[in-house]
Amino acid sequence: MAIATINRFISLFDQAFQALSCPISMVDAERLAIVVHHSMDSKTRAYHTASHVFDVCEGMGPLQVLAALFHDVVYVQLDGGFPLPVIDLLQDFPRNPDGSLVLREIRPDDRALSLCAAIFEFKAGQVLPLYDGMNEFLSAVVAARLLQDHLSTADLIAVVACIEATIPFRAQDAQGCSATDRLAERVKKQFNMLVSDADPSRTQAYVNQVISDAACLANRDVSGFAKTDPGLFLSSTWLLIDESNAPLARAGVYSMREYRIALMRMVVFLASLNPAHIFQHYNAKPSVQEVASLSATAQDNITFACDFLDAKITSMAIIEALALCTGTDCPVSMFLGDIRSNYGRPDRVEDFLPEAPSVKAVNAALLNVFEKGRTLESTNDLTASPLTAFVYRYMGHEGTAQVLCQAKLMFDGDLSPRAFLQTLDRDMVCAIIRACANIALSRKDALLALAQTL
Repeated sequence: MAIATINRFISLFDQAFQALSCPISMVDAERLAIVVHHSMDSKTRAYHTASHVFDVCEGMGPLQVLAALFHDVVYVQLDGGFPLPVIDLLQDFPRNPDGSLVLREIRPDDRALSLCAAIFEFKAGQVLPLYDGMNEFLSAVVAARLLQDHLSTADLIAVVACIEATIPFRAQDAQGCSATDRLAERVKKQFNMLVSDADPSRTQAYVNQVISDAACLANRDVSGFAKTDPGLFLSSTWLLIDESNAPLARAGVYSMREYRIALMRMVVFLASLNPAHIFQHYNAKPSVQEVASLSATAQDNITFACDFLDAKITSMAIIEALALCTGTDCPVSMFLGDIRSNYGRPDRVEDFLPEAPSVKAVNAALLNVFEKGRTLESTNDLTASPLTAFVYRYMGHEGTAQVLCQAKLMFDGDLSPRAFLQTLDRDMVCAIIRACANIALSRKDALLALAQTL
């Protein structure tokens, strides 16, 4: 039997402090756990949840666990601001009229904020960078302010450094220094200033341990990219799509265009990633060979996910074209059926599709995910993609990619929806039309008339 999520958080805090030989009371462990639990339980989150925190904590040392517990506490874009339990801890960050956050002047006695600003290399008066450390920095400030009375300064530096290392996808700078190299210099400076500068060998040993731990934690945070099963990586990717696209939270209501834009946005993001910038290492931990292997797996997963999303976009382009040829954009569920229903199993378009011919070359692993589904459930979409499987079998891998090029012309307004449909295999399109006519009651006559004119 599984213990309650809040009790699991309490246990992690208690065990971490016990391992550091500075145990805290259960009252304090509960207080810290409630802050984290409340923050991670936002209904707008699908990926950055308690489950993700527990995965990151698995097998980590006590300081890494404390960092992992706090590293995603603040996610301004997802939560629409600061979580309620930490608002009072983040009064130093007023909003500009454009919504951006600013770091106020730091009081001389504010040890926690001063340390976080130094480790993150942020300055008073600075606008916090939305996609380059803002949420990690704010999460570190929460951690530092809540933990400073329980940890030594050296341990507090380590926790903040571990959270800083979770800022993802950073390249080497112009001097060839990695993010961990730069972090090591800042950690060394803070250790010398705040702890001790008497023994250089002690300082370097401390820095090596902290940054190695930080790199390890950061790699655990993005470990989904190194899954040997691309379907597992795809499941995580889908949770990020759910999380980062607010309209999709309204399952059964989001429109075809909203759904398609969400998929295309994720393709753009994934395609922009350099696998060499995903995993971190420091002082040969992990080794160059291990990082190369992780990066190669990440590249394979990214390619697989992009191919999956491209095929989904292609099949949805057909449905979008049918909607536009018979009326206006509308909810996806109007043409494909509900994902789930309180009144029994809903009718779905795949219930009315014939078996697709299998004469074109396909990626068997990709087809398997379309037909059998992604590993993790989504509240906003089916895990399987039967319509996409039908289209993919009909057109094959290369044919699907070619149709996507035509679909993009339609999205850009350079090709009419009817003209787009006329570029496709007529038998396939008519089979989809007949299937949709069984679902889209208000468009049935228009759909069947359309099939006669293509």
